[in-house]
Amino acid sequence: RTGPLKGLRVGLLHGRMASDEKQQVMESFAEGELDVLVSTTVIEVGIDVPNATVMAILGGNRFGLAQLHQLRGRVSRGTHAGHVCVFVNGDKPPQEDERLKVFEQTLDGFELAEADFRLRGPGDVLGQRQSGDARLRIADLHRDIDVLQVAREMAQDWIDQDPEMESEGLEDLKSQVLRRYGNHLDLSDGA
Repeated sequence: RTGPLKGLRVGLLHGRMASDEKQQVMESFAEGELDVLVSTTVIEVGIDVPNATVMAILGGNRFGLAQLHQLRGRVSRGTHAGHVCVFVNGDKPPQEDERLKVFEQTLDGFELAEADFRLRGPGDVLGQRQSGDARLRIADLHRDIDVLQVAREMAQDWIDQDPEMESEGLEDLKSQVLRRYGNHLDLSDGA
């Protein structure tokens, strides 16, 4: 307010604000009572201001592609063209960050999700890590996607035919799955 944006009506929005206070700021911005809205990533979902046309994302190298895509989706929702500027922190030049290259080159959310999966990894499929390599004993989620899809279809067929997995052969598989993954899936065999 005292720097380069001096003279503009500036609002602030962040997650520690009370819900009614956040709502008031958003309404003021949507109604044109504010020229600039400075916000944390709380802005990424559920905001629809058609006249929002410019977004500057600071520290863009700290965000995943999905989050950047959500943020970008907040501008240019009306008839006016939108512009998104992503600024990065650190010594690494932005042109060396493959994620940001992908973000710059496509608006397709599915392509971005695939690139994010390829670049950051799937994380812990049954846990809480949201990036990094999956700790699977045999399969590789990137390389073996076709085999994994066939395996999923087979597993679904077995469950459709025997939901309790009580038939011969499936009992052992059920026991092994519960032993290995029961805690992660919040499953129990009742014992």
